[in-house]
Amino acid sequence: MNAEVGALEVSNLCKSFRAVQALDGVSLSLRYGQVTALLGDNGAGKSTLVKCISGVHLPDSGTINIDGVEQTVSSPKAARRLGIETVHQTLAVIDPLDVVENLFLNREHTRGGIFGRLFGVLDKKRMRREASEILSRLDIRIPSLRRPLAALSGGQRQAVAIGRAVAWGQQIVLLDEPAAALGVEQAARVLDLIRGLRDSGVAVLLITHNMDRVTAVCDRAVVLRQGRKTADVDVGLVSKDDLVAFITGSRTDGLAQ
Repeated sequence: MNAEVGALEVSNLCKSFRAVQALDGVSLSLRYGQVTALLGDNGAGKSTLVKCISGVHLPDSGTINIDGVEQTVSSPKAARRLGIETVHQTLAVIDPLDVVENLFLNREHTRGGIFGRLFGVLDKKRMRREASEILSRLDIRIPSLRRPLAALSGGQRQAVAIGRAVAWGQQIVLLDEPAAALGVEQAARVLDLIRGLRDSGVAVLLITHNMDRVTAVCDRAVVLRQGRKTADVDVGLVSKDDLVAFITGSRTDGLAQ
């Protein structure tokens, strides 16, 4: 982690799907200890940008720098190795697996000794204990850690996905509509988690359509419209109406000339 450079710098990213230009020369900077809102109407390119940063899609052109070093984010696993944790709008959870197995997905603990190392025997007791500690620390309430995700409510499944990103995200966390399926109390808790990430020095990117959440936790706001960046502003210097105007295109002065 290098505070002297951007946590993540995206430059001139382009991505098309056949005739559809989803991203057209988008640039974005995330800083440690800051929350950046990514705003725009449906189809503006927000989720595509997050998927390019998190290794789901390979961009057609452009660069991604992490701590000042250009990186190729070729897969979600590569993104995690680079310190990028993501909660996608379509939750990346596995319904037949239980809460513990989802929290430790691709990070499973194995038992010690030769037998454990050779055969990859999982240390389930340790994972259950640590999962309980993680959820307790984040104040995420799940009836049973052994329940499969399919048996949980939408809000509980969302909370598990968010908890995993928060628990493991030490550098960069990308959140695509993290409170969309949550009630008022749970949504407020998500905002607290985001503040906690920011205060611990993590760089956070938050996609949301809720302007109240933007003004509550975000430091900057980047607006996409039809695959292009149309605004990059300090949230403290603009109003909610200004942000909506940038999103709809009625204001076009959100970029430095």
